[in-house]
Amino acid sequence: MEHAEWTTLVIGASPNPARYSYLAVLRLQEQGYQVIALGQHEGRIGNINIQTSWPEHVAVHTVSLYLHPRHQHLYQDKLLQLHPVRVIFNPGTENQELETILRQAGISVIEACTLVLLSTHQFETAGLNHR
Repeated sequence: MEHAEWTTLVIGASPNPARYSYLAVLRLQEQGYQVIALGQHEGRIGNINIQTSWPEHVAVHTVSLYLHPRHQHLYQDKLLQLHPVRVIFNPGTENQELETILRQAGISVIEACTLVLLSTHQFETAGLNHR
């Protein structure tokens, strides 16, 4: 199934196959979502290049965070400017301060695991009515 309108930005993408961000990028792509992988180091996940600079001029529906809370402040302004429909804070990335700021900006926020949402077919609905 193709979900071209559901572009997902994975922040904290890693070329290491043992990392959950790696698996999330693969699963998103396998399920037909457009994926942008943003990480500290260049590399590839499947046929997707990991970008090391913020993507410009793209419409992003969902951001999936795999970034420790102490580094998230580096992306706060960019996330607000991007204004995705939803931000998923994966386990270990929860950050009440940033979550509150995003909600106040009208962005849906959910603390969940992208891989679980995909495997249980809840990715398209989770957190979208919780602003």
